[in-house]
This record gives sequence, structure tokens and C-alpha cells, in this order.
Amino acid sequence: MNKNHIIFGGNILHYSIQGTGKTPLLAFHGFGQSKEVYEAYWKLHGNQYTVFSFDIFYHGNSIWKDRNKALEKEDWEHILKIFLEKHEIQDFALAGYSMGGKFALASLELFPRRVKELFLIAPDGIKTQFWYSLATYPNSFRRFFRAMIVKPKYFYDVLKFTKKMGLVDKSILKFANSQMNTREKRRRVYLTWVVFRHLKFDLKLIAHLINTNNIKLLMFTGKYDKIITAKNMMDLLQYVKEYEHFILEAGHNTLIKDSAEHLASNQ
Repeated sequence: MNKNHIIFGGNILHYSIQGTGKTPLLAFHGFGQSKEVYEAYWKLHGNQYTVFSFDIFYHGNSIWKDRNKALEKEDWEHILKIFLEKHEIQDFALAGYSMGGKFALASLELFPRRVKELFLIAPDGIKTQFWYSLATYPNSFRRFFRAMIVKPKYFYDVLKFTKKMGLVDKSILKFANSQMNTREKRRRVYLTWVVFRHLKFDLKLIAHLINTNNIKLLMFTGKYDKIITAKNMMDLLQYVKEYEHFILEAGHNTLIKDSAEHLASNQ
């Protein structure tokens, strides 16, 4: 059995360890992915980083057993403390792509003095998406939303309407459809939205922590990404004193690999 996991209250967080570099890099993937997606980072940068790539709950082998209990920041702090003590890690770097950006930001907020570098790759958690906002609404709204997930006709009716009215970019509709085209995917969408709904951030506080702790921030976005745009990242970056923002010739889906290759070509 894979021993690279943390157990907390019956919940299990799995992760892989790749690379031999001096700096531990805690890496968090996007929706519908798993820990293997950071392969390019340990292959290209494994001499600089030891990459600890996590399966976020409801992805890969990780399990969050109580779907009615939201993951609180206090829970994540407890889990990370167990992990850091287990591997005797003091200082570390963070990477978060898309949904994984929330976990990178939460880790930064909880352990700001120990974070030396932060790689944000088209991260969620900065500009809140409408669909994520639904998960924070009262239970009556969430029951309606859950019905839309369980009975996809409602969801596809919404897609057809927004497409007809030209309210949403076609690439966003295509992305939404790809994440909702099976019952398993729809269930995971609902559970991640609801269970992770408390991972929200005060961006001025995040910027303050980056500034006062001299954390190196590298932001990566895609020129053709309609899901998480370069413009929306300014909601955070406007408060950060020093950072690098790379707008790559890419869409949303390939940005982990693209960012790893960009770093390698500029070393």
C-alpha cells in the first residue's frame, strides 16, 4: 500500500514524492486531475525541488468521508502540520493550479513564515467564479444546485440558454460540459464545490503576508484562457509589491506543463 498519505479523522490525503532537490515543493492540481499532473515539474526541476504532489480530496486516492462537512482551514492546518512533521520540513515552496490554487493560498495563509516561493498557475481563489459562489448560498439554493447535478437536464438547459443568449464564452461552455458529462463527474463537481466552500481569502491579507515575508511570487496565466484570466489576477497582484507575471501562449488546460517548461527555458 502507498505509504505516502496522511490520515485525519478518517479522511485520507495521498501524495507522491518525486525529485531530489533541496527545496520541498508542495503542489496542488486542478479539478478532475490527480497528483501525476505535476510530472513536468519533477522531471524538469527535480534537481532543485523535491516535489510533493497531492491528490486533492475527491480526486485520485484521497478521501473526504463526510460530504456534509466542509473542509475548514483549521482542518487543513492540522493535516499540513502532520505532513510537515512527518517529513521534517521547515521551509517550503507552494504550487497551485486552478482549483489547487485554493489549497496553495490556504497553506500560505496558515504558514506564511515558512513559505519561500509561491507558484500560482491560473489559480482559483482570487477571482471567485459564479459557480463556486453558489456553494456558499443557503441550503435551499444548494438543494436546487444538487438537483441540477443529479438531473443533468437542468444543467444542460442552462448551458443552452447561456449559449443562445451569448452570455458566456464558448470555451467556458465547452469546459463546463467536459466536467459534467458523466454522473461521476457531476457528483465530484457538487462535492468539491460544497466541501471546499470555506476556502475563501482576504486578498489584501494574502498580499500582506507575501510582502512582509518576502515570498517570491510567480504567476502564470494563459493568453487564451477564458476560465481564469490574466486580468482577474490583478485582484491580488495590485497589492503585491514584487512579483513576476508570465502570460503564456496557452489556454487553461496545459498551463502546468507550460509553466514548468517556461521556467526551465529561462534558468
